[in-house]
Amino acid sequence: MTSENGTELVQNKWWIQMVIYSIFVLCSQSIGTLLGRLYFEKGGNSKWLATLVQTIGFPILIPFLLITSTKTNSNKNIEIKKPPFLIVASLYTLLGLFIAGDCMLYTIGLQYLPVTTYSLICASQLGFNALFSYFLNKQKFTPYIVNSLVILTVSSSLLVLHNDDSGEHSNKTSRRKYMFGFLSTIAASAGGALMLCITQLALQKIFKRESFRLIVEMSVYQSITATMAILIGLFASGEWKKLDKEMNEYKLGKILYVLNLIGTAISWQFFTVGSIGLIFKVSSLFSNVISILGLPVAPVLAVIFLNDKLTGIKVMSMLLAIWGFVSYMYQHYLDDLKDKA
Repeated sequence: MTSENGTELVQNKWWIQMVIYSIFVLCSQSIGTLLGRLYFEKGGNSKWLATLVQTIGFPILIPFLLITSTKTNSNKNIEIKKPPFLIVASLYTLLGLFIAGDCMLYTIGLQYLPVTTYSLICASQLGFNALFSYFLNKQKFTPYIVNSLVILTVSSSLLVLHNDDSGEHSNKTSRRKYMFGFLSTIAASAGGALMLCITQLALQKIFKRESFRLIVEMSVYQSITATMAILIGLFASGEWKKLDKEMNEYKLGKILYVLNLIGTAISWQFFTVGSIGLIFKVSSLFSNVISILGLPVAPVLAVIFLNDKLTGIKVMSMLLAIWGFVSYMYQHYLDDLKDKA
């Protein structure tokens, strides 16, 4: 009887953790996206600062390193051969620089696109994930995955021809910015998918293991490199000189300006914590699935709070994106059934 109660307690604890991590991912992703868009709408102009807040909150992950280190020290029976320091340092440096560039692309997309359009384009990450997994992780293409790729491509392509009735893109300059934001978001989505595949490849080929501590270490060290690169860009571009004026002229006031940046940084770090938790408890695929599943939340909130227009083309694009998502996940459901059999 005691063992049954213990098993039930463990299962309940697992489900509670799963719910908490999923809430972190779904809520923080939407909040971070909305706060990022609000920054630009209310007078923010610094691309480098908007990019910096996506990585600079990494100290919030350090307690997880301390917690996992105590667990690791308590179990030293298994000797793990660590890869050479030079290889690991080079990997973290390259991935950190890659993250910095990817975050900049996301920032450009968020600056020039409505949240609804931006979020829908980000759904194409699943398609890119399948493509890169084929070459890097030896994933096989199936009819369901091909169907998903085609539908997600059509879903994003619909937004190329989209033109808001509000006149937001009525002149050539605005239209060029819209296209620039569109292409930047597509490139950022591809980069995000590539990062997942490279991380999986690194875990398999370099570290040859996967643990919660290792994933936290990768997140922290990559964020440190990315933050340093973005800070160099911020000071080299001269945008730091305009930040004081930008804060004084922010439409919502200085306090809300600072709170916006802090809230954005914390939101994306909670997103990281939630993603790491889901990777540790289930898989990296499931973490990515929850992330993509949360994308429609931001457009709905943007319509409510930022007065974004949910036009017919956007609704059609969203439905196609959901269709592609379901098709992609159904294939993995079939794979899971096959593995269990």
